[in-house]
Amino acid sequence: MKILVVEDDRKVAGFIEQGLREEGYAVDVAPDGDQATMLAHVYEYDLIVLDVMLPKKTGLQVAAELRREGSKTPILMLTARDTTEDVVRGLDVGADDYLTKPFSFEVLAARLRVIARRNTLESASVLQVANLTLDTKTFEAHRDGRRIVLTRTEFVLLDYLMRRAGRVVSRDDLIESVWGIDRDVGTNTVDVFIFHLRSKLEAGGASRLIQTVRGFGYTMRESEEE
Repeated sequence: MKILVVEDDRKVAGFIEQGLREEGYAVDVAPDGDQATMLAHVYEYDLIVLDVMLPKKTGLQVAAELRREGSKTPILMLTARDTTEDVVRGLDVGADDYLTKPFSFEVLAARLRVIARRNTLESASVLQVANLTLDTKTFEAHRDGRRIVLTRTEFVLLDYLMRRAGRVVSRDDLIESVWGIDRDVGTNTVDVFIFHLRSKLEAGGASRLIQTVRGFGYTMRESEEE
């Protein structure tokens, strides 16, 4: 899961980022409203943690802009103000939940799990490409009745590819979406993970589903064209 944290207080942003990374999430951080909207336009996020009081553009403005453009990415608003009026304003512009500062990371993580669970229920819970299925609720993969055991990173990588089946995904896209744009991950790391993922998917002589598109990246499709 990839999360955008929008917070201008460096200590708070670092506290949230570290906690989320330790939970296994890919995290990007934006220090102001302008950068937040830029990142949200360029990259796909599963969740946005959005502070209300931000430089350049407030969190309320960011949320309203994203919703006007049709974005359905769940948003958790953060604020030091907890009046009924502030809560209503945040929900009215499209926030899915509201958390008042100060807060513990455990509470933040629990709120994010609830939002993610709610969002998952509204979308397809089982992805399928050819005879491969991936259950996003149970985190289980099967191919022709054979269970495939995945690491957390392999699951996120496979989920990303299956949701974009038939489309070419570059190595840079995979790095940004699976590991985060500020992680020191090279394209060779992506290739290694693809190799191990293919080994698991193709065990027992099964056909190749993750195809290499030379000079571009990878795509998932049933035909075998290397």
